[in-house]
Amino acid sequence: MKETNKDNKQLLLIDDDPNLILLVKDYLEFRGYRVTTAENGREALEILERGANAAKAREMPDMIICDLIMPEMDGYAFLEKIRQDSRFSCIPVIFLSPKGQSQDKITGLITGADVYMVKPFEPEELVAQVESSLKQAGRLPKRSTRIHSPDVTPLQVPGNVELTPTELKVVQLVAQGLANREIAAKLNVSQRTIESHVSNMLHKTGLHNRTELSQWAIESNKLLTI
Repeated sequence: MKETNKDNKQLLLIDDDPNLILLVKDYLEFRGYRVTTAENGREALEILERGANAAKAREMPDMIICDLIMPEMDGYAFLEKIRQDSRFSCIPVIFLSPKGQSQDKITGLITGADVYMVKPFEPEELVAQVESSLKQAGRLPKRSTRIHSPDVTPLQVPGNVELTPTELKVVQLVAQGLANREIAAKLNVSQRTIESHVSNMLHKTGLHNRTELSQWAIESNKLLTI
């Protein structure tokens, strides 16, 4: 049965692959979201400009899902544009990319993306990231596109928290949106080992979940220490 109660959230999906657009759009709409699509960053900017018009405010997206590699204007250039525009800078962004190297993911997150997902991915995984990011954005009075924005209440974590080298690797991958099983495969250890590391880090920091752990890792520049 089609879900309809996603608070009528509007998503902007940007990708130059028509097959991916069709698949993801259908899946997101089935899950109850309204979805507008664009083939590249330039077309997406035009959509945002129209949505900024008061008469078309309903078209302003609550979240943007953006491919990284596109003609005319790629994901990095598009993200830079919207993060510099106060009308759009608070919109959460999920990057979709075939580039799965750690440095690619770190660059995407530092550039201003909220989530970095590597293609191919399961539609259900994307929906989970969308829902998590929308909830996170809803808890903040104003989303921080720069990590230390004074408008965002920082997480309360003791300043003397020290992570082991392995924990630093794990938290980096958690912040990139990888599941425990994916992290385990990358580090060539068991999933139970990763779960133990995540549990230890939550205990050390006093945080409650992986979302807060990811936020803390980015805010405290843990992604830059590896």
